[in-house]
Amino acid sequence: MKCRSKYKKIVEAKFMNDYINTMRKMVGNETILTVGCGAIIEDHFGRILLQRRRDYALWGIPGGLLEIGETIEGTVKREIFEETNLTIRNVKLFGIYSGENGFAQYANGDQVFSVQIIFHVTDYVGSLQSNNESIELCFLSKDEIPKNLNSHQAPFIYDWLNEVQKPIIK
Repeated sequence: MKCRSKYKKIVEAKFMNDYINTMRKMVGNETILTVGCGAIIEDHFGRILLQRRRDYALWGIPGGLLEIGETIEGTVKREIFEETNLTIRNVKLFGIYSGENGFAQYANGDQVFSVQIIFHVTDYVGSLQSNNESIELCFLSKDEIPKNLNSHQAPFIYDWLNEVQKPIIK
């Protein structure tokens, strides 16, 4: 059994929370590598949960960034809970997405290249509730998918719509 001191956990937690800011102080607006984790959550009617974000007013799936020392599964579970109030269980790999679509530049000039690890979930508990990042959360059927999708997340949603064989590696 490996024991870790309480002090080390505090130091690690502080570094994890400041990771992006620390990197930005070192590289400015230059491209940094991030790992994003998200989930395609389907309800018992086969509808997908989409989130309309407050920052861009575009639709996408809930998720967020891996923090230093965090597991990928831990990241997706944490992010989904923070953004939806749902506790997800039995996560299954949907796909890993990389390539040119992973590049993004934010309004402040910050650039990122993100590898996205996407999960498929049908087992969850909790009451759907948005946080300050969302304008709206709702389950939508395949014929209700809006046109104004986040361009970085559209490939996941279209692969779900087209029932592409999983796991998807792009």
